[in-house]
This record gives sequence, structure tokens and C-alpha cells, in this order.
Amino acid sequence: MLAKHGFISALGRLTSHSPSSSSSSVLRRQEFLVRTLCGSRIHRPKLIRAMSSTSEADAENVLRIVTPSLDPKRHKGQAGKIAVIGGCREYTGAPYFAAISALKIGADLSHVFCTKDAATVIKSYSPELIVHPVLEESYSISQFSEEEKRKVQDKVLGEVDKWMERFDCLVIGPGLGRDQFLLECVSKIMVLAKKVNVPFVVDGDGLFLVTNSIELVKSYPLAVLTPNVNEYKRLVQKVLNCEVDEQNSEDQLRSLAKQIGGVTILKKGKSDLISNGETVRSVGIYGSPRRCGGQGDILSGSVAVFLSWAQQLKSSPESSLENPAILGCIAASGLLRKAASLAFTKHKRSTLTSDIIECLGERYGFLSY
Repeated sequence: MLAKHGFISALGRLTSHSPSSSSSSVLRRQEFLVRTLCGSRIHRPKLIRAMSSTSEADAENVLRIVTPSLDPKRHKGQAGKIAVIGGCREYTGAPYFAAISALKIGADLSHVFCTKDAATVIKSYSPELIVHPVLEESYSISQFSEEEKRKVQDKVLGEVDKWMERFDCLVIGPGLGRDQFLLECVSKIMVLAKKVNVPFVVDGDGLFLVTNSIELVKSYPLAVLTPNVNEYKRLVQKVLNCEVDEQNSEDQLRSLAKQIGGVTILKKGKSDLISNGETVRSVGIYGSPRRCGGQGDILSGSVAVFLSWAQQLKSSPESSLENPAILGCIAASGLLRKAASLAFTKHKRSTLTSDIIECLGERYGFLSY
């Protein structure tokens, strides 16, 4: 069956890093999943062509390879369980866009961990999402003593910890805001995720947190950063202590990812550039001239799903894949750009993020079941 899922041994020697703790419950669970789902020989040539030595990746081929078949023998949860950490009283759309995009692409379950003020709003957007109103902002505990604040923080971490090992990937940052207490809680959630080898994608205000605390992601190969132009500029200034060099953008991106210890960075732009410090790939499929807010949230939710699918392949004894994050980024970037193009064809200047989300499945039409 995974000849259709297309790929396990095919994914080899793409990048330079792999998670060091294969004994974690997350990877054991993924190994069991792949053993259960397949016994077929895995084919290699398509991915080799898709990931050739040239910078431009064949995103459509990567999509075909990474996307699993729909199989009636599979049960709920095997196609992915994604959690978004974000959403506060000002920002409720971003976590929704990331979480619902994960479902639209094919994840079975999508959770959102947000503040109490955001929870009811996000629940009202869709009954498909599992919403946890557990995060706290400073204003709600302003009268608390330091000891009481620590207890609140411990409670938040305890609530997230109950679920952590069930997730295949986290998306950290959409709609998070910059409240100091909330950011402190999220930084501890990231530490918790690393302890159990759960991959995570960092976007939005999560990148603000990471830029000021690089140690949260440094040398963690299952971390993916998805900065836009301004977020990338701040990362370069902080880590490389220089300005963005567009003339040598691939080399600079490679240096940045390497300096942060081999994390994967998806630099969003006219062409998306992706690097883990060893290789650089680009996705230049034309998307849409309409730059409505929220497309980055679609991307982060999409990367989480494709990364988790590629990580399942990495767990197979037959696989020589070293870093599934590159594949996840290529697949997500390619699909979003195709969906944005289709949405713009239909709606022109009035295209909204929700229109692009509705087109995600249509751009999947070239895939058979």
C-alpha cells in the first residue's frame, strides 16, 4: 500500500539531521503505524527526480510521494493528529486557519490550545476543531502573587502535557500575541515537546518568541520556522548579526539554519526557500497576487501535516530518510501556491483566505485515492 503512499526508502539522504531519540513514544507509535500499514516494496526514483541537485524542487512529485492513500483499514488518528498552540482575545482567525487547513489536507484530528477569551470564538467557527481553553494572559492574573502565577503556569503545562504524546506535530504561534506571561508558558510547552520528540512548526508570534530565545529551537532537527520577510530579517539580524543579503539568499539561508543547529527554515517570498543548513530547495510555483492575511497560517498548518506524514516514513526500518521536514515544507508550499492560484482564478481581487482553504482539496485532485 505504501507503494501508493509511494516512498519510504525513496526519501534518503535528503538532509543532514534526524531525531536522536528513536525510543520516544512518538516514534515507537509511528514505527508501529508504518509496519501495520505496509509490506510493499518502496520505490525511489520519483523522489530522486523531485529532489535533484538543482535548487528548484518538484513540489507536485513530492506531494504525490508524501500523501498517504485513503484506506478503509485505517482508524481515526492514523492520518495525523495536529495541535495549534495560539489564539488570544485579539487574534482568533489565525489559529482557526492553521487548524482547519490541517483537516482539509487530510489530518484526522486538529486541536487548538488557546486562551479562554478566544476559545468560544474559535469553537463557533467550526465544530470540527477540538478547542482547549487553557492558556492565560497577564491581564487575567494581574492581581495574583508570584506564587499564584507559578501555580497557574504549572496548571497550563499540566493540561497540555496530558495530550502532548498523542500529537504528531504542533503549530506554535498563530494568533498567539505577545503577552509576556503567555509567551513564558508557550516557551515551556516547546521544551516539553522536545522532551518527547514531537515536531513543531513555529510561525507568527511564535517566531517573535524564538528570535528572542533561540535556545528554544537550537539544534532541534524537528523544528521548522516559517518566517515572512520581516520575521526573517529579525532572525538574520539576531543570529548572523548582519542584514539580509538578497544577492546571496540561498547561501545566507543555509548559514542561518546551520547557525541555529540544523533546524529547517522555510523563508516565504516570491519563491519559498527551504534549508536545514545543508541543502537549499526552492518552490517557485506561481500562486496569487492577492496577499490577503492568513495565508501563512494555512502554510503552517499544512507543513505540520506533511511533516508528520514524512516523519511516519522516517520511522520505517526500510527508510533512509534523514530529515522529513524538508519534504513537508516543499509539499505544503507547493499545495498552498496551487490552491491560491485556483482561488484567485475564481475570485480575483476579492479572494480571501477562506477561499484558498476551500481550494486545497481541489488542488489535490491530481492525486488518486
